[in-house]
Amino acid sequence: MTSNLRTLVASAALLAASFGAHAAGFALSSPTIKPGSMLTDAQVFNGFGCSGKNVSPALAWSGAPAGTKSYALTVYDPDAPTGSGWWHWVVYNIPAGTTQLAEGAGTADGKALPAGTGQGRTDFGAPGFGGACPPVGKAHRYVFTVFALKTDKLDIPADASAALVGFMVNGNKIGEAKFTAMYGRKK
Repeated sequence: MTSNLRTLVASAALLAASFGAHAAGFALSSPTIKPGSMLTDAQVFNGFGCSGKNVSPALAWSGAPAGTKSYALTVYDPDAPTGSGWWHWVVYNIPAGTTQLAEGAGTADGKALPAGTGQGRTDFGAPGFGGACPPVGKAHRYVFTVFALKTDKLDIPADASAALVGFMVNGNKIGEAKFTAMYGRKK
């Protein structure tokens, strides 16, 4: 290995280690849902054969990386039988001073979200929180993720798909924190 290549590899490893240490304290939690627990009827969709309350859980985060200028938040079911999972909530342009969202903040009109916050279209076809509603059988995973972003605003159209929001989020991400909850239906 040449000296320049060794230096490049060492620099990349140092950068990766410092980023990991820098973002290590970033954490997402919920007083409503414990990581690994089962979602309650409050977080279950009302439709598609499910009869839940369709209420977004309270969420809080702390320890964001230095340089965070805004946040985005997603709720995703990687187990949905679609070939691409299922997006249950897509939120972006959350101001940097925000460290929590109240229970029920995920209404379609977004009135309970901080000023300037946007919501992308979920796989239910509309903005706002769409609760769990997997097919009968095996329990599905619901991954709640908050992203720290290096920009104060993502320029995203109002009717943006989850894929477009995800593209913009991943292009501006400096850290992320997540937890997973479960939900399954027997009938």
